[in-house]
Amino acid sequence: MSSRTTEDFREAVRRHPFLEGLDPAFLDAMVRLGVERRFRVDEHLAREGAPANVLYILLDGKVALEVGAADHPALTVQTVGAGEVLGWSWLVAPYRWRFDARAVKPVHAVEIEGGALRRLLSEHPDWGYQFLLRFLPVLAERLENTRIQLLDIHAR
Repeated sequence: MSSRTTEDFREAVRRHPFLEGLDPAFLDAMVRLGVERRFRVDEHLAREGAPANVLYILLDGKVALEVGAADHPALTVQTVGAGEVLGWSWLVAPYRWRFDARAVKPVHAVEIEGGALRRLLSEHPDWGYQFLLRFLPVLAERLENTRIQLLDIHAR
């Protein structure tokens, strides 16, 4: 756990760029679901194919999103860091990670359990709509970066 006080941690979450400007009641509900997490360099936050049950709100550090095959080294599709979010697979059945996520710098994050967040969004459709409007650009960016990497590989 961090040396931050609980209120300092909550305030850092409330000021996160992804969450900034959301309905205050929604923000408070998300903060209550959040658990502070830290990851060391080379520690995995996610493994492709494993059950995906969390959203990470990145407060500090850097994470490589990687895809690999048994006969090839891992390919970094994108890196994400402070001010960004990690994980969308908790939102879409069958709830399996689509990438490996590996810390390339020490990571400080908020971990929110996906099932609890899905229930919250379902119980409050207006919050769900706010959340998805913020989340869709993240998905689009990840898809575009993957496309660029594939084009680069095939151009070699």
